[in-house]
Amino acid sequence: MARITLGLGTSHGPMLSIGSEHWGDRVPFDRRHTALPYRGRTYAFAELADLRSLENLGAQITPEESALRHARCQAAITQLADIFEAGKLDTVVIVGNDQMEVFSADHVPGLAVFWGDHIEGHPRSKEFLAKLDPAIARAELDRTPMEYTQYPCSPALGRHLVERVVTDGFDVSQMTKLSAGELGVSSAPHAYGFVYRRVMRDKVPPTVPVFINTFYPPNQPTVGRCFEFGRALGRAILSWPENARVGVIASGGLTHFVIDEEFDQQVLAAMLDGDASLTGVPEDMFQSGTSEIKNWITVAGIMAEAGLTMRLVDYVPCYRSEAGTGSAMGFACWE
Repeated sequence: MARITLGLGTSHGPMLSIGSEHWGDRVPFDRRHTALPYRGRTYAFAELADLRSLENLGAQITPEESALRHARCQAAITQLADIFEAGKLDTVVIVGNDQMEVFSADHVPGLAVFWGDHIEGHPRSKEFLAKLDPAIARAELDRTPMEYTQYPCSPALGRHLVERVVTDGFDVSQMTKLSAGELGVSSAPHAYGFVYRRVMRDKVPPTVPVFINTFYPPNQPTVGRCFEFGRALGRAILSWPENARVGVIASGGLTHFVIDEEFDQQVLAAMLDGDASLTGVPEDMFQSGTSEIKNWITVAGIMAEAGLTMRLVDYVPCYRSEAGTGSAMGFACWE
């Protein structure tokens, strides 16, 4: 039977994929935003800056401080990549989300499992990059391959997961080929591309991508549902009859596009204690980019079935403005 021998959690935000000297490039976008979510409400940039003025966030966005935090993030990613390499895994389940890279507003499944032969990785053309915000375009080069690549998948495990979680009460969507989505490129979404390139160092074993609709109402799975789905996935993996070492990776999070360190610590403490169902936390806390924490919650459910314990590698809040915009980066392993 299969064994779950390793779990990893990593943020994948663009700020990880660009130099800290470019972190401020995204601030003009933040300033134009009229509905920045923070603690269950939304704010215009100026309102949020005023609300958080006593936190002295300006001291956390100096070039020197940003460089230090960028370096910590890179060191944590290197550590995760080393742990992954040492794990000598036969196959890996990656839990992530899509931001209209595969799906479109016409079709967004709440939960989905990919069980095709491979996922394509397409290098970004100059024409494609020119259509993106410059800050995002610069990060794309770190999350997509330099040449056309077919990343191997595990159809046997993928189909097994679909069949087992359906019998466990989760009516997942299933895919054997990725569509082009609203971005118009049939390619690995950045939640998975970042893992392939940075954590796996382009040495990708067969994978099973699992998609959680964290971003888009009205069919976002609740935190409790994500945790129980994770437990179902864990039971399914452990019932796979192959003699295989299986790893699981959560991609995304933590709080962004507005950082809330107090909330991040609450979530991390729950996962470290092995109680990641987060009963009682309102769903309005898991919106916008912060919703990607649900990918971690799903993996925490898998780890609960596997009996593995979480270790925090690092937590680095990477601010880019006095309003608290930016991305809180988390890196962890379950061993």
